[in-house]
Amino acid sequence: MRFVWAVLAFVLAAAMIGAGIAQRTVFQGPKTQTESVSLSQDTPYVLVDGSVLNSLPGAQTLRAEGSGTIFAAYGRTADVKAWLSDAEYVQVGVGENGALTTSEVQPTATPAPTTDDTTDTTATDAAAAATRDPIGSDLWLDEFQQDDELVAPLQLPSDMSVLIAGDGTSPAPADISVSWPIGNATPWAGPLIAGGALLMAVGVFLYILGIRHVRRSKGPRRKGLPLPVTEPIDLATAEADKGVISSSASRRSLGRGRRTMLVPLVAVSALLVTGCSADAWPTLGGTATPTPSASVIVPEGQQSPAVTEAQAERILARVADTVAEADAASDQALASTRLDGAMLAERTTNYTLRSSIADYAALPAVQAKPLRIVLPVAYDAWPRTVMTVVDDQADKVSSIMMLTQADPWSAFKLTYMANLEASTELPELAAPYVGAPQVPPGSDFLTLAPDKVAAAYADILNNGDASTSLSLFDADSDSFRTGVAADRQKRLDEFNQTAADTGSLTFESSAGSQPPLALATLESGAIVAVNINETDTVKPTNADAVIKLTNNPTVKALVGAEQSATGFTTTYSDQLFFYVPGQGSTEKIRLLGASSHILDAKVIP
Repeated sequence: MRFVWAVLAFVLAAAMIGAGIAQRTVFQGPKTQTESVSLSQDTPYVLVDGSVLNSLPGAQTLRAEGSGTIFAAYGRTADVKAWLSDAEYVQVGVGENGALTTSEVQPTATPAPTTDDTTDTTATDAAAAATRDPIGSDLWLDEFQQDDELVAPLQLPSDMSVLIAGDGTSPAPADISVSWPIGNATPWAGPLIAGGALLMAVGVFLYILGIRHVRRSKGPRRKGLPLPVTEPIDLATAEADKGVISSSASRRSLGRGRRTMLVPLVAVSALLVTGCSADAWPTLGGTATPTPSASVIVPEGQQSPAVTEAQAERILARVADTVAEADAASDQALASTRLDGAMLAERTTNYTLRSSIADYAALPAVQAKPLRIVLPVAYDAWPRTVMTVVDDQADKVSSIMMLTQADPWSAFKLTYMANLEASTELPELAAPYVGAPQVPPGSDFLTLAPDKVAAAYADILNNGDASTSLSLFDADSDSFRTGVAADRQKRLDEFNQTAADTGSLTFESSAGSQPPLALATLESGAIVAVNINETDTVKPTNADAVIKLTNNPTVKALVGAEQSATGFTTTYSDQLFFYVPGQGSTEKIRLLGASSHILDAKVIP
């Protein structure tokens, strides 16, 4: 009977293991669903809309096939369409039956202007838009490049789309497909295989018990027929039979052989069980309940942040690398691709001085990491602004910066940069994934409108404690104003020691030409970046006197003269960051950071 139960266990085990394996193989079905489209248009750009990527649940795998290098990038749908707004492209969408469809989209915006003024025509700009290289745009959250076939695993929300192109000139890849995983889990495959293996082990155990029972049943018995009388054994016959194997020994060998054959069978079952993935087992513990995180309240109607935190890190790294390369070669054209306004003007002056004065120092490098604060403007259109704070651990100096992007086709450029004061405490700022509204230059919601901050502070630099604007600013935390006053007095004293009777040295501060940039804080205030120009004027007061630049190689290199009967003006550019509180606040305007570099020098006409 034991053998019957053993055979039955073997049959059931084989059936269970076979059923489990069949669920994981022939009965499992496809693991992905793929939708594809072949393009007949020869446009250089293809937009795969977010509705295509999210037409089925799960992660997406994008595949594009063509000849040569294939480029793909993804970003917010609004940003990608803005970049393509002045060019013709093909948009891939979803039809009523779920199949992919294509439609050709014509330009809706004025083509981005070319950089060559001699060929700045509509026709030329349209041609440039049709052949613009998408590689390296600051709008992309990520980008990929592969030859002949591009495969990009993605997991994008519905408000993001993918741009596919070649080099911006040749037609985009014609064969495009999107794949999604299919939920074909087999939760009973693992239990069936495991149960079959366990049942097989039971069968082996019963089989061994059956063999053992048979052996014992053939042994000597206490009761039975009388045995014949034994006779003496002939030794010669015994010697002749030494090579014969007894039947009992054969049975023992056979038993060991069967057990040896059963061991691999159990081992194979164990391997099948261990090879099953997680989707081959039922979920018994239930779905984990996520822990709620602190909620962030976004003001109603506020738009999306201009960049993500990772995007800002990549943009700032590109700015730092480009400026470093431009500084090494004193290349103004290269610097202009990532600098703007006073930042570019200061760099241009520095390149001129370094080419004329051998030991003249370069301006401080742009630091890209570690990035401590990112505050993008919450704005869907252009221009866009991003504020960052970077800690330079080597020099233990923190830099605060404002970067701007003029339009979808332009790169972000560094417009303002200053060193934070040592004891600066920044106001509470919005999270990077929320962003901050940009405060208009003439906003009345602050204690002082952003476009009036530069002039008010310049008046304090000019008149000191007699300034009418002094009560608006916090003087205790302003070491920059103290330093400017001390430097002016020192230089005036040195000048009067030798030229008090023949010349005069005066100082004047005024608002610079760079427009202010302001981003709102959480306390209804704003961080405002402004530009101030400090102009030193030295001129003779005696008709027979001249101003010589014997001990001033910097001004000499900029004006190209050694002396003047009318005098010289030297202009320094100050880039200043302030915290301006909101209306009704008892706080005063605080200086957060400042930097100052020579901007220009001229001969007085």
